[in-house]
Amino acid sequence: MTKNAVLAWSMVVALGGFLFGFDTAVISGAEKSIQQFWHLSVFEHGLTISIALIGTVIGSLLGSRPSDKFGRKNTLYFVAIAYFLSSLGTALSNDWTLFLLFRFLGGLGVGTSSVTAPIYISEVSPAEKRGSLVGLFQFNVVLGILISYLSNYLISQVDTDAWRWMLGVQAVPSVIFLILIKFIPESPRWLILRRGEDAKALSILRIINPLNCDDELKAIKASQKASESANAGSGNLFNRQYRTPVFLAMAFAFFNQVSGINAIIYYAPRIFEMAGLGAHSSLLSTVGIGMINFIFTLIAINIIDKVGRRLLMLIGSVGLISSLLLVAFTFYNQSFSGLSIPIFIMIFIAFFAFSQGAVIWVFISEIFPNQVRAKGQTLGSSTHWVMAALVAFCFPYFAEKLGGATTFFFFSAMMVLQLIFVWKFMPETKGRSLEQIGTNIILH
Repeated sequence: MTKNAVLAWSMVVALGGFLFGFDTAVISGAEKSIQQFWHLSVFEHGLTISIALIGTVIGSLLGSRPSDKFGRKNTLYFVAIAYFLSSLGTALSNDWTLFLLFRFLGGLGVGTSSVTAPIYISEVSPAEKRGSLVGLFQFNVVLGILISYLSNYLISQVDTDAWRWMLGVQAVPSVIFLILIKFIPESPRWLILRRGEDAKALSILRIINPLNCDDELKAIKASQKASESANAGSGNLFNRQYRTPVFLAMAFAFFNQVSGINAIIYYAPRIFEMAGLGAHSSLLSTVGIGMINFIFTLIAINIIDKVGRRLLMLIGSVGLISSLLLVAFTFYNQSFSGLSIPIFIMIFIAFFAFSQGAVIWVFISEIFPNQVRAKGQTLGSSTHWVMAALVAFCFPYFAEKLGGATTFFFFSAMMVLQLIFVWKFMPETKGRSLEQIGTNIILH
């Protein structure tokens, strides 16, 4: 019953990840039609695509505030409502400015979700299952991306206003998410640290960990006292003692995006067209990307608590370097024979899903002490989304001016630096309680 309850709570919250992935990728199938519908200039088109990312950056920057003040559960209600209004608003808009407003609202939902959902799951998960349970969030992100690609492809067969349907179908899972949030409890760690409701928290901990719930309550209280005695009670994230988790979170999020992943997610059809594929084949190839992403994320979350976060990152880094070099050399030699670029891109996606994709939200949600976890998650998430916005904004320009070869050589060089970072600095966190991880990282 305990395992099933925690799994059920995690699956509900991970639906926020599904909507995160769907909302992020769905625009790739609609962007050309939207440009034509409103006769947008190059600048207006770029703003239309990036406005959601701007909202995501702001949502991730502000995500810790409602999460800490109102609770993880109440913040998830806002996320669900933002997704619902965004999907309906963008689908029904006849005014471009109104369309931008609703896309921005969806971005706020994505940014807030990327902070709150991993925190919630990490705080209700037993230590030995935390990696796979938090990994459900990323699994649902890639599932959302896959379904959005597949949905776009199927809806594209409709002759009129297909883009409206592409954006509007998200309303259905948004309503389901909104309803299901009612049935999950609040995070016990938030109840203890922010509300002092120890009895209520203990009743939830008893479901999560019936054999050691009293000891876990004591450990959470002890970590709070230790933090206060070290003059960290103010919860200042940039207190000197938090410098190690701050560095790890920012570096991890930075490398996640300079791999080029969001450039590929957003511009996959254009990349394939650069390699000589037709528009129809390019859109269909994105479904293949979504499927590979889904499969390898599923593999990763099933082994992350067995082999650890660090080994996945070491293997993944080597694979990312190799696959990006293959793409770069193919562009350099202009040897677009058969499906070489799509195949190499899919190899890249496989290694990314197996490593960075599966690990990022798990790792960042683990490495900060209880008192600053929401702020730490906000820092990691906002770094991730600022870099995502920069990469997505700059990619078309650099791909056109410098060419595919130089662009993908750059991404590969960044992954060499990531390999060094993982090898030299990344600690292993599997199998430890959140309190043990926070104490250990601060001491080192």
